[in-house]
Amino acid sequence: MEKHWPALCALILTLAALVHFDTAAASQADAASRVTRTKPGYCPRVLKVVPLHKGCVCDDDCPGNHKCCSVERRDVCVPPAFKKPGLCPRARWGSGVCAEHCYDDSDCPGKEKCCSSGCGHQCTAPYTVKPGRCGLPQRAPMCAEYCYHDGDCAGKQKCCKTSCGHNCSDPC
Repeated sequence: MEKHWPALCALILTLAALVHFDTAAASQADAASRVTRTKPGYCPRVLKVVPLHKGCVCDDDCPGNHKCCSVERRDVCVPPAFKKPGLCPRARWGSGVCAEHCYDDSDCPGKEKCCSSGCGHQCTAPYTVKPGRCGLPQRAPMCAEYCYHDGDCAGKQKCCKTSCGHNCSDPC
């Protein structure tokens, strides 16, 4: 029997290794079958509803289209916020209203977006980009911001940089 100890030990180690690798492969397959998906939208900046479900880990833990979001150091299920297409125009320096009139694009009517006013947030028409390109910056007689985005300009004109500000110009 003493001659067979090395062979017996080798057999036991081989069986143990097979059981270990089989268990590891099964757990990886189980994890792969539980792939979590992220639901559309994003977590709102400010919570405006009472959470439906508390104690989530991922979006799949939440009912319907709700998302798992951290609110006051707790993960809860809340309705998602969505970003509308388009970009917010630059805030006009010194002209903003210091109030929070909106928190997310979903708070705004139609195509308007929730944009910074320089001192708060308000619903604003999105940035308009017209076709064409601006030429080289033109010399400006005065430093001024005559426009903030293409939507401020008439017809096909674009809001282009000048040597000291922005002005409406024909595209090149």
